[in-house]
Amino acid sequence: MNEDITWRLREAAEAHQPDRARILARVERGAAGPPVRHRTSPFARSWPRAVLASIATAGILATGGFAVAAIIGTPPPSEPVVTTPATPAPTVTPSPTPSEAQGTVAPAPAPAPAPAPATTTTTPASPRPTPSASSRPQNGSLWSDGSVDSHSTVYWAQDNVALKTTQPLTSLTVELRVAQTGDVRTTGNWCTLTADDFTATTQESGGVLVYRWVLKPGRTVAVGQYEFAAQFNHATGARNAANDTYRVDAQSAGGPASVWGGFGPGR
Repeated sequence: MNEDITWRLREAAEAHQPDRARILARVERGAAGPPVRHRTSPFARSWPRAVLASIATAGILATGGFAVAAIIGTPPPSEPVVTTPATPAPTVTPSPTPSEAQGTVAPAPAPAPAPAPATTTTTPASPRPTPSASSRPQNGSLWSDGSVDSHSTVYWAQDNVALKTTQPLTSLTVELRVAQTGDVRTTGNWCTLTADDFTATTQESGGVLVYRWVLKPGRTVAVGQYEFAAQFNHATGARNAANDTYRVDAQSAGGPASVWGGFGPGR
């Protein structure tokens, strides 16, 4: 209630505009009266006007002072307090438990099938020919094997005879026969034994090129493995050695022994 009155008084004080000229005019009219018959001194006649003017001025100043005092003394109206609502905290949704999440988690993709192992095709090596009834690679203390040398070409070839003995030999004859398949001509021969211990010959007979090594009398061959080779040219192209043959005859303390056979794939 007091605040409302104070506010209204303050508004009235601010709206009041005293009319100084009007107030002075009223004071002068009041001071002007019918002429006095008795004479007064100039000082006595001017005194009422001076007093009234002072009183009017004092009243104006007092009224203005009261208005100013009312304005100064009246506290300003309190401003309304605006309360800003607090920002609500964000709602946290609890994570589903493992049992709740089971229905929503996509199943893990099935592992890709392992690639099938690469299939390696192995071409079996050409088998050695099975000895026929006409071959005997082993006998007594002797073992033998015939093959076409791997360095043979379309123009030239070499047939090899490997010979192994488990007893010293006092006599030895090795014969290697090369079939005439076209333009077959000798280019040489050799063996891994001492050449001076043998008599080596090469001749063509009945369409066959014959290579022969004969151990000289009084010479011996120690226990071991040895090789005999026949070299020759032939017609251009891959040559078929199916009709090439060999034979070995030897004598040891254990008695005579003979082996023979053909020539397998080169190696």
